[in-house]
Amino acid sequence: MHRIEIRDVSVSYPAQRIPSLKEWVVRARAARPKTVDALRSITLDIDAGEAFGIIGGNGAGKSTLLRVMAGIIPPSIGEVITRGAVAPIIELGTGFEGELSGRENIFFNGSLLGRSRAFMRSYEEEIVAFSGISRHIDNPLRTYSTGMVARLAFAIATTIEADIVLLDEVLAVGDASFREKCEERIHSFHARGATIVLVSHELTAVRDLCTRAAWVEGGQLRAVGNVDEVIAEYDAAVHRK
Repeated sequence: MHRIEIRDVSVSYPAQRIPSLKEWVVRARAARPKTVDALRSITLDIDAGEAFGIIGGNGAGKSTLLRVMAGIIPPSIGEVITRGAVAPIIELGTGFEGELSGRENIFFNGSLLGRSRAFMRSYEEEIVAFSGISRHIDNPLRTYSTGMVARLAFAIATTIEADIVLLDEVLAVGDASFREKCEERIHSFHARGATIVLVSHELTAVRDLCTRAAWVEGGQLRAVGNVDEVIAEYDAAVHRK
């Protein structure tokens, strides 16, 4: 049964970059290097077929938590267990080449995501149609607007069949009509039984999609539970500031 289990996870980064071995030795002798705690003692279970939201302010640790779930960032302490095939839809547009056309980038980006050329060929026209940029698909990517790149990236990234889908702010891409298409596609994943984890500042989208949520602040879990109750608690805290 696919699920995510997070056990007492903390993630720490060096507070500042140390550019050379010599400087590292000097600083190590002078004092213990300072670190920044991005996550602190997170324990969380997300069940099979659940739609789960993660909310919080800028720099709260939301995206770090999602990247830990995806296996992109290893925990400094603790353990993450993911049961099932994971598809992280994070940092749309990463792995594109500006001199290639949009169509060529479908295959280039697909290969970076571990998909065969034959697989991408079978979804090529669906990707182009979903992106809504068919008139520009054979132009170099460097001529695209940021929104057009995001549209193409989302269309490519969501040609997946996965048990667990991790989404980081993807509902902010494109115009209102395209965001609606994105939401419909995410709902279709959930209807097929996939577990959805959504990080977003769009509280309405989190409320519409998710049944449970976590509020992360300062790298710690402030609340976990029913989505309406967690959002209400977060809203109350924001308005007290």
